[in-house]
Amino acid sequence: MKRTRLYYGLLLLTAITFYSCSRDDQQTDTAYPEIDLGISGAFPQQCSILERGRTFTFRARFTDNMALGSYSLDIHHNFDHHTHSTEVKVCDEEGVKAPVKPMLFIKDYPIPAGAADYTATAEIAVPVDVDPGDYHFMIRLTDKEGWQTMKGISIKII
Repeated sequence: MKRTRLYYGLLLLTAITFYSCSRDDQQTDTAYPEIDLGISGAFPQQCSILERGRTFTFRARFTDNMALGSYSLDIHHNFDHHTHSTEVKVCDEEGVKAPVKPMLFIKDYPIPAGAADYTATAEIAVPVDVDPGDYHFMIRLTDKEGWQTMKGISIKII
C-alpha cells in the first residue's frame, strides 16, 4: 500500500514538473494586423484620382496587438475589370481595354522593430507615360508572427 502511494506520488510530482517546464508564459499572437485609412490625411482612398507625371504621398496607420513586421504596396492596372477591392463603395470604371504601357509598382517597406502602432508614409511617383485608366492600389501588412491583412482600393490614373 505504501509502495502504491509512493508510486502515485512520484507520478504526480513528475507530471507537475513536466507541466511547469513546458508551460509557455509568452502570449501567442493569433490576431491579424489592422490597416486604418480613416486617419487624417490617409491616402489614397477608394476612387482616388492620381495624375500622370505627379508624385503622391501614401499615408495609412498600421496597428497590431503585439508587433508589426512590414508592409508592401502594389499598383497595377485593372483594365480587364478584375477585382481585389475590400471596399464597399464602387467606383466608375472605364471600358475594358488592352494595356499598352500600364503602371506597375511593387515595393516592400520595413517597419521599425517592436512597433505595434505605426503611421506609414511613402512617396510614389506616377510616370508621365503610363496608360491612364482604372488601377488597383493594394496594401499588404504583415505582423512579426506572419499574420497578414490586405486592403484593395480602386483608383484612377488620369
